[in-house]
Amino acid sequence: MPQELAKAYDPTSIEERWARYWIEERLFDVPTPPSGTSVGEKKFVQLLPPPNVTGRLHMGHMLNQTEMDILARWHRMKGERSLWVPGTDHAGIATQMMVERQLASENTTRQQLGREAFEKRVWQWKQEYGGAITGQMRRLGASVDWSREYFTMDENLSTAVREAFVRLYEQGLIYRGSYIVNWCPQQQTAVSDLEVVHEEQAGKIYHIRYDLADGSGSITVATTRPETMLGDVAVAVNPIDERYKAMIGKMLVLPLVGREIPVVADDWANPEFGTGAVKVTPAHDPNDFEIGKRHNLPNLNIMDETAHILLPDSPYNGLDRYAAREQVVADLEAKGNLVAIKDHTNSIGRCDRCKAIVEPRLSKQWFIKIQPLADKAIAAVEEGHIRFTPEMYAKTYFEWMRNIHDWCISRQLWWGHRIPAWHCPKCSGITVARETPVACTACGNDELEQETDVLDTWFSSGLLPFTVFGWPEAGAALEAFYPTELLVTGFDILFFWVARMIMLGCHFMLDVPMADGSKRTLKDAVPFKEVYIHGLVRDADRQKMSKTKGNVINPIEIIERFGTDAVRYTLASQASPGTDIAFNEQRTEGYRAFANKIWNAARFLFMQIEKAKEAGYKIRLGENLPVTVLPAETPLETRWIFARLSVVSAEVETALNSYRFDEASAAVYQFFWGEFCDWYLELVKLRLNFDRPGNAETAITLASLVGVFEAALRLLSPFMPFLTEEVWHALYDNEPYAKSIALTRYPQASDFPSYKDAEENMALLQDLIVSIRGLRKDAAVPEKEFAPIRVFADNHVVALVDSNREMLSRLARVDAVDFMEGALSGANVRNTPKFDVAVVYERQIDVAAETERLTKEIAKLGKGLEAAAKQLGNEAFVGKAPAHVVEGLKKQQAETQLLYNKAKTALEALSK
Repeated sequence: MPQELAKAYDPTSIEERWARYWIEERLFDVPTPPSGTSVGEKKFVQLLPPPNVTGRLHMGHMLNQTEMDILARWHRMKGERSLWVPGTDHAGIATQMMVERQLASENTTRQQLGREAFEKRVWQWKQEYGGAITGQMRRLGASVDWSREYFTMDENLSTAVREAFVRLYEQGLIYRGSYIVNWCPQQQTAVSDLEVVHEEQAGKIYHIRYDLADGSGSITVATTRPETMLGDVAVAVNPIDERYKAMIGKMLVLPLVGREIPVVADDWANPEFGTGAVKVTPAHDPNDFEIGKRHNLPNLNIMDETAHILLPDSPYNGLDRYAAREQVVADLEAKGNLVAIKDHTNSIGRCDRCKAIVEPRLSKQWFIKIQPLADKAIAAVEEGHIRFTPEMYAKTYFEWMRNIHDWCISRQLWWGHRIPAWHCPKCSGITVARETPVACTACGNDELEQETDVLDTWFSSGLLPFTVFGWPEAGAALEAFYPTELLVTGFDILFFWVARMIMLGCHFMLDVPMADGSKRTLKDAVPFKEVYIHGLVRDADRQKMSKTKGNVINPIEIIERFGTDAVRYTLASQASPGTDIAFNEQRTEGYRAFANKIWNAARFLFMQIEKAKEAGYKIRLGENLPVTVLPAETPLETRWIFARLSVVSAEVETALNSYRFDEASAAVYQFFWGEFCDWYLELVKLRLNFDRPGNAETAITLASLVGVFEAALRLLSPFMPFLTEEVWHALYDNEPYAKSIALTRYPQASDFPSYKDAEENMALLQDLIVSIRGLRKDAAVPEKEFAPIRVFADNHVVALVDSNREMLSRLARVDAVDFMEGALSGANVRNTPKFDVAVVYERQIDVAAETERLTKEIAKLGKGLEAAAKQLGNEAFVGKAPAHVVEGLKKQQAETQLLYNKAKTALEALSK
């Protein structure tokens, strides 16, 4: 029998308890089936986008995890092997920054500590602070398999990373070379294009005169970075530019330096832009670097890792780049080479992590030849093996993939996966190996130095869909769970992570045979079959959250106030493909009230069960799904509620299959509150009569009440897991079904009988009751006072109303029903296509107001008739439109005509 529930629902008293219970009982662990075995049930596997080990839960995480958890629980309750794999990313730059700040507070640096000691310090920091976000996930009850939790620098994953690097190197897809990269002078490392945030900023453009060495003239160039002229090696002009044709091949004198540099002809110089001549600084500009390669120009690097000028014997040596800019401009002006300074809007690139302005810099880095990997990844989406929702992101994906550049995978950091390459100081050879080599493969020298660079964080996380299941070993887990079914993530890491997982998965997994030994195809090599991109969580005014605006919402604070379930429901209620979410606390307060409503409904049910037990009625718990047949004497409202369960179950299934979390949660909300609580619970009070032992109507109603409530709890469970778990355990105290509601069957449409007639009849009665309530309010009938009604309708409706007088009495306070032979008109009347109803109550009629209302109603209905006549009078439309559409329009026209006639009659009666 049920336990007693507290009078008020308090989420804080139950959530931590159930979160612990789920973990301790290992409810969501999914064992790996033995290799080669055939597992009958369908699988549903998701990989959590690994939050940084430095992270704390924010609203973006909350949305992502809410959606993933709803799907994981839903698929699990449908009988599928629902595996959700959690983990965290070592987050190279971000973590190193955190620890360096900690060291700074102790007046020391990583350089003073040394690499080995610094790495130990980072591991120490990770152990102490790195589990904050997964701790929050545990508290929020995420239904992940914690036995599979990973950290991207775990030993097994580090081994897989080394294997992947070495294989790519052996395949000729990894190379090392000097190229222009985005350089962060604060972190002193290369950062990818994706890690650079561009912003518009007011600046200057400087026009500088370069004199020809032979004294025959000069060329003026324009630049936004005059300090880089110290590294100029040429000036480029377009070969078709008549102004400079005679100067091509001549030498210019570089101002302030005195070094001679050539004038070269290159199509990159645009005659229509600026002066048509561009300075060429190959070591500090990507376009200049390409010009330099085409003309075999030298690369002169004039800055060190911290963006200070590095030119020994130069007066600018040691100056910060911006201090050097000021000095260079002043010196150019003093020497007469500064032609002009003009206002100019610059696009400034900043490091996404530390916000320092990045510097294009020539640097020796490790790269992946990306095109062979990109080709397979493009084909995987083109051929439909991976589907994007919303579909527009497939176009974005293709645009990026078809214009992709080689991937710079090295970072000048100390925290991360160290590149498995060793340099030989004797012959300058490089040995790439899975294990530390004993000697140089080129010359045999045994004194090797390991590469100091580490791999880009996204390299290791890009391998996760297969490395978390044991790759490079082709074991049982990889066989059972790869590829995963779905990736739920935000747009911001579409290229950082999603595209790279597709490239690396399609590349490496093609070499792994299927379980039956057959060759894996591209379809089976993809890391996931579908990508769902969710929107942003914005504030209530739809503004993007930012610390500078002061509108950042801390989900933990909101959860402490309203409970996790209410916050989850708030997010789910607005989550649909392609839309952002405006988070409003008023909505959360509303869903907290929804939880209270369910709690009170459970208390009412439990009281009925106790009464039934005392009266000797047998209560069948755990035997209420599926319910496919109801006794013939089942009351209308019970047949109706089961039919509605069938419809709502189908609606939720359809909505979640298309990631319409908003539609799914709305359907459950409307059913549980709007239909079950507001209508059904009120109506069953008419049927439950425990003073008459063995009463058939009471027995049917009680069994149905338990069954419907139980099914409604299951419907709600993926959305509100804590509340439903608490009520479930209270309902099934010490019963075999009480392990967890999360392990029960999710309601399916076929679990319940479908009664179309019951739905239609109940909808008509609901419309009648709502109409009566409205008329009572208009007539100012006191709330507790009963009043008679008059009804005009056809025989079917009359019979329906006559047989449900008790329903009208309880829900609309009707004490008598008179059936009229003619249409009703006048005050206190509502006319509908199915019935006319009037509340009989004496009150003073405001003739003017009623006349105005009816006049407006007649005008509105008249416009509807005109529109219908026009549409149905269009022979072209009627000839082409489907038959059911035309019939629907004719039916609507007839109903509108009926209401129009009734309103006209009422107005005429009022005027008399």
